[in-house]
Amino acid sequence: MELSRTIKLFLAISALFLGGCAAGISGSVRFVDSSNQPVADAKLEGVVVNLINTTAAVENASSSVKTDEKGNFKTDSKEIKPGTYKVEASEAGYIPVSKIIELKDSSREVELVLKQLPRGQSQSYRGPSSDRDKIINPGEVNIQPPSM
Repeated sequence: MELSRTIKLFLAISALFLGGCAAGISGSVRFVDSSNQPVADAKLEGVVVNLINTTAAVENASSSVKTDEKGNFKTDSKEIKPGTYKVEASEAGYIPVSKIIELKDSSREVELVLKQLPRGQSQSYRGPSSDRDKIINPGEVNIQPPSM
């Protein structure tokens, strides 16, 4: 009887210890209007959350997950390694948001709140109006014919 209790205790402690080794990042994405009220018709499912490990080698630095129908996301703890992460999300019509977090031995939770762009405003880029505007620093050119 006592041996059975000892085995159960050992298994419980082992499960806690092994579960604590797998660190991951989870959280949620929310959409709010300009007065910070939730956007009623916002589609929360399928928003891409990028996770960039700024302390890892380039080939292992980036991963991403998508949100579920409630706007929640969770990383696969096998793919996420300890380090400093830039967690970011963007969606058309909203101001992109990012947060920097430190992931060590335990999991971290992040809430990303994207604020709706004001109606009638957009973010766009207008290119240079002429070729002259495209020249950053033309410098001086001194061309002389070869001496004979």
